[in-house]
Amino acid sequence: MRNARVSDVGAPAVSNAELQERKMAAVARGQGNLAPVFIERARNAEMWDVEGKRYIDFGTGIAVCNTGHSHPKIVDAVKNQVERFSHTCVMVTPYPSAVELAEKLNALAPGESPKKSIFVTTGAEAVENSIKIARAPTGRRGVIAFNGGFHGRTLLAMGLTGKITPYKNLFGPFPGEVYHAPFPIDYHGVSVEMSLKALEWLFKADIAPSDVAAIIIEPVQGEGGFYAAPNEFMSALRDICDEHGIVLIADEIQSGFGRTGRFFACEYAGIEPDIVTVAKGIAGGYPLAAVVGKAEIMDAPLPGGLGGTYAGSPVACSAALAVLDVMEEEQLVERANAIAAKFDDSLRSLQAKHPNLIGDIRTSRGAMIAMELVEDGAAEKPNAELTRALIGAAYAHGLVLLSCGVRGNVIRFLPALTITDELIDEGFDILERVLESVLND
Repeated sequence: MRNARVSDVGAPAVSNAELQERKMAAVARGQGNLAPVFIERARNAEMWDVEGKRYIDFGTGIAVCNTGHSHPKIVDAVKNQVERFSHTCVMVTPYPSAVELAEKLNALAPGESPKKSIFVTTGAEAVENSIKIARAPTGRRGVIAFNGGFHGRTLLAMGLTGKITPYKNLFGPFPGEVYHAPFPIDYHGVSVEMSLKALEWLFKADIAPSDVAAIIIEPVQGEGGFYAAPNEFMSALRDICDEHGIVLIADEIQSGFGRTGRFFACEYAGIEPDIVTVAKGIAGGYPLAAVVGKAEIMDAPLPGGLGGTYAGSPVACSAALAVLDVMEEEQLVERANAIAAKFDDSLRSLQAKHPNLIGDIRTSRGAMIAMELVEDGAAEKPNAELTRALIGAAYAHGLVLLSCGVRGNVIRFLPALTITDELIDEGFDILERVLESVLND
């Protein structure tokens, strides 16, 4: 059976409902989908489903398409590479694009220390390899992560993740020597001092710092709710790691590549992590991830100890080089801050109309934006039901939204950094109408 597409005229060749029914029959339920919407084409910050319905995309494939859907420069780079070859394995017979991309990532990584990189395919692989790399020079096994953090769906990455449902539920036991500390969130009454005290107690009660290979942290939590780690906390972690010889890993998989108004979110704290993990926005929609770190640490594993068959795909590397060109030419890092300012104005106005429902607005980290929904204006009363209803209604009216948060009550906004102001305004008009409709039902 040939692939069904939207007809140029008349009714669509296949409907969303039909495709959803087929998917439910063919794909395991664990790989669910947020909305029964099947996309036929997309361009910049707009998508069209198989029925021809248009959507404004405030999700960008979970922060993957920072440069928008099908940016012409990235499409051209991919076509050019595919015409030459699609795969040889970077660990067998490598290619210039991988070397050039590694050089550029090394130069972009925070800090003055010499850097080196490796390439893999997914964010979870990047995280797992970052732990392997940290263990090699330290000779230690323990790892500390944070409550609410998300680091991937593979077994070690799940162990690091600080959120049970849906990521860890039914999948234990998890790897040993993984410990969790509270992430500082002022809105929920967890101060920097409290988090540092808990970390100090962890060192006394559960694992000695001399046994810890790495501390891994998202400078802005993704699935956990878009909470930014305070600069003073990041600086304190840097000091703790320096004191005890612990490798500090910044998981920038969702927050990297200009998303937060800096190329990497940890730049806000002015620190140099030992290792940075990157994925998502790196290649404009093509599967690629990387680990970038201090050269002396990155070189600790033996040759052959890192890699993978599809690691550093030549097609994805070519796309990533085009992404970097687009980001520079279109000044997308700066654009992230302009997007944040525009969202902030609209979200504050919406919050003023619904102060008992919109508890917190987070726009301090560029275009990684969140709105936390509550009951009675109370942080301790998460409103997950309203969150689900709002997202479902938004899709029905042509707006793509995503949720996050340990309590399931945060709407996250991840627009393409190439989105126009006009599309932002149109999307917000839909959001406001949908919210009123949900509240009046």
